[in-house]
Amino acid sequence: MILRPSPNFEPRPEGTVIDMLVLHYTGMASGPAALERLCDPEAKVSAHYLIEEDGTVYSLVPEEMRAWHAGVSSWRGRSDINSRSIGIELVNPGHEFGYRPFPKAQMDALIGLAQSILSAHPIPARNVVAHSDVAPARKDDPGELFDWKELAAEGIGLWPQPAEVGSPLPGLADYGYDLADEKAAVIAFQRHFRQDNLSGEFDEECQRLLLSLLRRVE
Repeated sequence: MILRPSPNFEPRPEGTVIDMLVLHYTGMASGPAALERLCDPEAKVSAHYLIEEDGTVYSLVPEEMRAWHAGVSSWRGRSDINSRSIGIELVNPGHEFGYRPFPKAQMDALIGLAQSILSAHPIPARNVVAHSDVAPARKDDPGELFDWKELAAEGIGLWPQPAEVGSPLPGLADYGYDLADEKAAVIAFQRHFRQDNLSGEFDEECQRLLLSLLRRVE
């Protein structure tokens, strides 16, 4: 791990429990450009860690401090995600600059780092989320090419198996999504849990996947 301190952080509110892990992609043309921006005081953005495509991990902000990565966001009825979360940026050009799969070296580094974070903080599986999960109307990252299933197999987050739908039907708010923009929330759910069909329609398959997740949450 390479220490690359960013000036863009502040103390967490007193008594705050770190109970979320938020994953991002950088969405910039290169890793060095992203690293420079995350360490630029004028940019006013940061994350706790950045992982290059070759698996190099940069430590930018101490975990005990509040980094500026989530922006306006909400999960399970609570806002100010920055105060309660750790943010990891994955170098990837994103949808704007040529979105591509995340390399094995990068995913392996992420798995090791995330497991270390989860061992140090009381983060429930349902609180390992995408930036798009907590800000569905604004963000797409890390997107539909990110392998959430692999992470779940390593004990990081959840991955659903379709379940029989009963009554009453569950809704996305039951899992944690803000439904201020309902279609955006559905697409965010699909980017995370049904990546081959981003229809924006909360159909029966989505209902089955959601029910599977809700049966497994803490």
